[in-house]
Amino acid sequence: MPASFHEVRFPLDVARGSRGGPEWRTDIVTLGSGAEHRNARWGQSRRRYDAGYGIKTLDALHAVLAFFEERRGRLHGFRWHDRLDCRSGAPLQEPTFGDQQIGIGDGETQTFQLVKRYGAGFAPYMRRIAKPVAGSVKVGVTDTEVAAEAFSVDDSTGLVTLATAPLPGAVVTAGFAFDVPVRFDTDALDVDLAAFSAGVIPTIPLIEIID
Repeated sequence: MPASFHEVRFPLDVARGSRGGPEWRTDIVTLGSGAEHRNARWGQSRRRYDAGYGIKTLDALHAVLAFFEERRGRLHGFRWHDRLDCRSGAPLQEPTFGDQQIGIGDGETQTFQLVKRYGAGFAPYMRRIAKPVAGSVKVGVTDTEVAAEAFSVDDSTGLVTLATAPLPGAVVTAGFAFDVPVRFDTDALDVDLAAFSAGVIPTIPLIEIID
């Protein structure tokens, strides 16, 4: 069976109690003088999560078991709701059409990729957003919101297509909610029910899928 991506969310009640976040890979070489040389091995961050912290009941554990079986362990990807980083702005702020710049018009291009920028002053990091939440995307062109019927969104790729190409130099912006594409990072769920009853949390690792 070939790998695929299932456009379905991990059980939300469990995801809300999980832990995890972004990871970078950096090589550090310490010279004899004590000076350091640092080199980034990855061009983008990758997120890791442990869903086990969100499992509080036997029913929740069973729901995760069923989800794991349907994904065939590590084979199929799925959507994950990261409460800390799930919107184009701050997590408690409703998205607005001006949250993120996603492109500059050239009079011909109609399709733009959703992105989110982190930081501003030194070395901003731009992250591609491939899994927007259906119905959440708002688009603007040069500080004016675009009507919903004047653009379309591919919720499986994060591509926004405008009915009319923006004029040269026009700033294209967007606001949105989004999920993280992930997969299980194990092919085996090893759950000790006696330990679970005693309050021991099972480990259920997830890792972001990078295209």
